[in-house]
Amino acid sequence: MSIISVYIAPFAVIVAFFILIAAIKILRQYERAVVFTLGRFQAVKGPGLVLLIPFIQEMVRVDLRIQVIEIPSQDVISRDNVSMKVDAVLYFKVVDPERAIIQVQDYLPATNMLAQTTLRAVLGQHELDEMLSERKKLSTDVQSILDSQTETWGIKVSNVEIRTVELTENMVRAIAKQAEAERDRRAKIIHAEAEFQASQTLVNAATILSSIPAAMQLRYLQTLTEIGAEQNSTIVFPMPIDIVKPFLELLEKTSKTPRANGSARIPSAHDAPAAV
Repeated sequence: MSIISVYIAPFAVIVAFFILIAAIKILRQYERAVVFTLGRFQAVKGPGLVLLIPFIQEMVRVDLRIQVIEIPSQDVISRDNVSMKVDAVLYFKVVDPERAIIQVQDYLPATNMLAQTTLRAVLGQHELDEMLSERKKLSTDVQSILDSQTETWGIKVSNVEIRTVELTENMVRAIAKQAEAERDRRAKIIHAEAEFQASQTLVNAATILSSIPAAMQLRYLQTLTEIGAEQNSTIVFPMPIDIVKPFLELLEKTSKTPRANGSARIPSAHDAPAAV
């Protein structure tokens, strides 16, 4: 009898040790245990020490931390028939461990596949320009659609970020030409507006100078002073007809008036040369 006890006692100790290991579970602060009794849901327990009935109860650990999924590159055709590749990053967490385990077979790949199809569906409804300029709005749309669909699984989608939009080389060149044309258009518009403003200012200045003759003379004297300061050897300076006209009229009157002593008239520049 003593021999049997010698062999049975160590075996009983080993069995009791494994039963104890199966019955005692320790969960971290961010973990929860979905406990099943004979296959039926019983409760959500944790964190800390959780005691289970061996061979009758079992549990499934659920991580409540925010999880990150990289959505692989998806082939997307925009509404204006532009082919591209788009990838994104998905942030979500489990808010109801019971539904996350019971309502869906495996919530992690299910959420990943749903995110891929939703991303293609949402981006396919927009044009290329919207994808490039309103990326934040599109990310919000994808996040709201995913969140509404995964709510029944006990999953909360907190954020979706569209990371890259890859275009073909032909589309990249076309976009570059479009941007260059847009810059040229803006430059021409700015130049035309500057010319209009300058011409308007010149018209205003000419109106003021024409109304006051003395102002025109002062302007010409100032111009002569500026030219003389540069020490030029040849100066071509246009004279306004209003300044020269009084002198021309005076010369013309002098040439038409006969001399008092009856002498011959001084020939003018308009007279024909005398025959030899």
